[in-house]
Amino acid sequence: MSIDYQSLAVRGVQALSPYQPGKPIDELARELGLDPADIIKLASNENPLGPSEKALAAAREALSELCMYPDGNGFNLKSALARRFDVDMAQITLGNGSNDLLEIIARCFVDSDSEVVFSQYAFAVYPIVTQAIGAKGVSVPAKDWGHDLDAMAEAVTDRTRLIFIANPNNPTGTVHGQEAIESFLDRIPANIIVVLDEAYCEFFEGEDTPDGLKLLSRYPNLIVCRTFSKAWGLAALRVGYSFSSPEIADVLNRVRQPFNVDSIALAAATAVLGDEDYLRRSREVNAAGLKQLERAFEELGLDYIPSVGNFIAVDVGGQAMAVYQSLLEQGVIVRPVAGYGMPRHLRVSIGLPDENETFIKALAKALEAVGQGD
Repeated sequence: MSIDYQSLAVRGVQALSPYQPGKPIDELARELGLDPADIIKLASNENPLGPSEKALAAAREALSELCMYPDGNGFNLKSALARRFDVDMAQITLGNGSNDLLEIIARCFVDSDSEVVFSQYAFAVYPIVTQAIGAKGVSVPAKDWGHDLDAMAEAVTDRTRLIFIANPNNPTGTVHGQEAIESFLDRIPANIIVVLDEAYCEFFEGEDTPDGLKLLSRYPNLIVCRTFSKAWGLAALRVGYSFSSPEIADVLNRVRQPFNVDSIALAAATAVLGDEDYLRRSREVNAAGLKQLERAFEELGLDYIPSVGNFIAVDVGGQAMAVYQSLLEQGVIVRPVAGYGMPRHLRVSIGLPDENETFIKALAKALEAVGQGD
């Protein structure tokens, strides 16, 4: 008897499409017969510096205990985070990347009778976890490619249980300052959980730099999520963390899987927190790379969304997928974002100067080949 196993899945899962990550280098090499060494990947917002030497050394040392389970409570990493950010260890929850935490939060506070509010053009995981649980997602139209916080506050109903805010936002790179976030939180009832997703916060050093940690004492319904995947250069190890009230952290840890962060990841993340030079260089390379790409887009006559992250979204016209394919054929991987409702844009991660230059030249060639416009 033939069984349609998809029909056995819960309703929310049946309608989901799998998350599409950036194309791996090896996959493109196999598809087009390219030399992996000649391919550059600017698709997944990874740190182009490579990992910190301190993180590498700690990871190598941890290899000798592969036969042992990791510390399920992550004591050393939590202690390092508590010292760095001046919080209590009881406020910290560790995740297998920040994605893990987003799902844990939704599972803890949302059910099929709930509504979850998020912005148009925001991180794809928000609607995915909402739909998987069977809750109703409320996507609020964006304003200037970023979150319309006033409209999001107005979208709250008596069924709203959770609100996701990405700040800075992925994939648009927009950001709201501290005052705007505070004003928004003032409008949200205390029984609604607000997640401030600050995965890219280390790259933004503007005048009104937002910092969710400064708001935790005033807003007990706030959860601040961060990650080691971006500025800290540990994307492969999947280490995320959240700050909240101890009461919320206690709830999250009831659902968090035991040993969800492995020993190598714990060791590397603890070590890299002490590598201030690595963080400084990450910021410097990113700031210079953003300027390099912005200048190139202006010279090519392309509109782009000003970004404070380690990526930038550029409008390449009505044939974005053709431009994307041309870039692939030239050994350059970027990220199409039509799935975010941005069919004219490509999102480009910031690379090293020579990687950025290779992309710029390939982009000019791709635009000439396919033609710009609608």
